[in-house]
Amino acid sequence: MPPNLERRKSVMSRSLKLGHCVCNPKTACPCETYVRHNVCPCAGEKLPVSSDQTIPLTREVRKAGCASKIGQADLQRLLAALPAVTDPNVLVGTAAGDDAGIYRLNGSQCLVQTVDVFTPCVDDPYLFGQIAAANSVSDVYAMGGRPICALSIAGFPIDRLDGGILSEILRGGVEKLNEADCALVGGHSINDEEVKVGFAVTGLIDADRVIERGKARAGDVLALTKPLGSGMVSFGAQIGRIHPDCLAEVGQWMAALNRRAAELMLECGASACTDVTGFGLMGHLVEMARSSGLSAEIDLEAVPVFGVVPDCIAAGVIGGAVERNMEYAMAWVEADPESERLMPIVYDAQTSGGLLVALAPDDAKRYVDALREGGNAAASIIGRLDAGAAGRVKVRGSRLENRIGEGRGIQMAANDDSAEEACCPNPPGAVDSDALFEGERTFATFMREANRPGRVGAREKRLMSIALSVAQKCEPCLKIHMRKALDEGIPLDEIEEAAWLAISFAGSPAMMLYREIRGQIVP
Repeated sequence: MPPNLERRKSVMSRSLKLGHCVCNPKTACPCETYVRHNVCPCAGEKLPVSSDQTIPLTREVRKAGCASKIGQADLQRLLAALPAVTDPNVLVGTAAGDDAGIYRLNGSQCLVQTVDVFTPCVDDPYLFGQIAAANSVSDVYAMGGRPICALSIAGFPIDRLDGGILSEILRGGVEKLNEADCALVGGHSINDEEVKVGFAVTGLIDADRVIERGKARAGDVLALTKPLGSGMVSFGAQIGRIHPDCLAEVGQWMAALNRRAAELMLECGASACTDVTGFGLMGHLVEMARSSGLSAEIDLEAVPVFGVVPDCIAAGVIGGAVERNMEYAMAWVEADPESERLMPIVYDAQTSGGLLVALAPDDAKRYVDALREGGNAAASIIGRLDAGAAGRVKVRGSRLENRIGEGRGIQMAANDDSAEEACCPNPPGAVDSDALFEGERTFATFMREANRPGRVGAREKRLMSIALSVAQKCEPCLKIHMRKALDEGIPLDEIEEAAWLAISFAGSPAMMLYREIRGQIVP
């Protein structure tokens, strides 16, 4: 459709008078879109929208799934400033910080309400919609409630992506809600830069049957109903390090409802429960232990994990949400020395994770056996709760033995077999072609082994390589390591910090080199 020139002229005259675009005050008029494409967004004109509905959704967001949530430490600081809720009908609310809020209607009948929104954690739109719905109703299940209706919440870049993608996301969400016998009754959408979808869910619960996170008993054992590692897998998908079949398999676990696990926990007399999502196993467990006035112990060898997790840890395919979760929870956690290298899995941000349930030992065995008989191979007893320092968690175990699903799936590099590019392939002293070839091969082997993750992780080694490249003023090395760091999802501010540490030692020539290369790689 040709542009409406009269409308364009009217809108642009207002923008020029104000000194900026009326549709985006951060942009001068004429904006870059107008200059480059002869399209005026303020006049309602649009660039051609991609009709490709197979775009990998994880590549469209900065942080995938529940890793996109605000960190636990920051969230608690924000919530602490809120005024107190004094309505006596609020049985569980913000102050309790539980999975969902509970409001008494009359007698013992209560509403249980929750809301959850996050970015794509898988590439398939329909599957993402299913996961978003399963994750949203999970908080109701964790309290022992029954979801009855929901409202959808969607952010979508409708000016850039085909609207059919959002339609598929919502179709997946509605079908999963139908599986939960929860009716979608409305919703709200915004034109956003990133895809974000979730649901506000309302359920019913009996006041006498509420399962709260902070009511665990000393001597209870802990059961977990889904494997850990969805955060690592989603992050790996973002940076092209996870095989699509592995992502699809993990996605099916994320899309599975916690409905049966919730029904059984009521039958088996659970004392406390929380679902494991964005704060990771440790974040949610620390809160359960603290609010129950108990300490906890976890056996890593019993914790169910996706089969690809050990390779993710070894290769450094670990998203930034792990550090945010550690910021809050690590002060409460003590790990055996042999457990340290495996600790990223207990801080990994889960999307639509399982229920973490506290039960008496005999009841826990009955609970896990019933889930496994129903086809849930991951349900496991992973630890126990005891009297002691409230909130303290002891972690033991040197291996991840309870692996669920395929172990294959990680691609050790996006495009090759992970051998580092050799920026200086000619070793000193090489004088003939045969010796030169052997030298190159030896050097490549050395580089591969030197960069392989070991006691120092892949992420740390990459940042060290950047710092050393700057300090040595090696332009080819710096280009290689900066590009690979960005491909691996390492934030630019971490790269900058490593580079400026090197500049503090190497001086102005190193600074000039870094600024030049940075300008070439990060326009």
